[in-house]
Amino acid sequence: MRILVLHGPNLNLLGLREPEVYGSLGLDEIDLRLHELAAARGAELESAQSNHEGKLVDLVQASLGRFDGLVINPGGLTHSSVSLHDAVAAGPPAVVVHLSNIYAREPFRHLDLIAPACVGGVYGFGAAAYELGLAALLDHLEVRDS
Repeated sequence: MRILVLHGPNLNLLGLREPEVYGSLGLDEIDLRLHELAAARGAELESAQSNHEGKLVDLVQASLGRFDGLVINPGGLTHSSVSLHDAVAAGPPAVVVHLSNIYAREPFRHLDLIAPACVGGVYGFGAAAYELGLAALLDHLEVRDS
């Protein structure tokens, strides 16, 4: 099983940007944990980060036929990107994750355009949201394929 993890805009600043909201772990540490979890479950994992909407759309489109599933933290594009929604809807089964609980924050963050294109989502558990999302996606894919 092959999984692609995509990190959206500003997630390259994790560990530096608002640690009281997003935690103190950097993106490299999160990716390392995800690689370890995937390997323990017998899955391969690749990850990428981009601050550019079009690049993320391209990566989702390129995942078709190459990856069995997608874990995506679209960052601020969650609230504004119809293009990313459409790409995720056309891509492999996806789980959306957010470090913070977007529904407990400013009202403009309550709109999630990506979640309707996904099989599920995990919000508000810090870096563990990625791990929970990956585990849930792997469970979903294993049930689907059995």
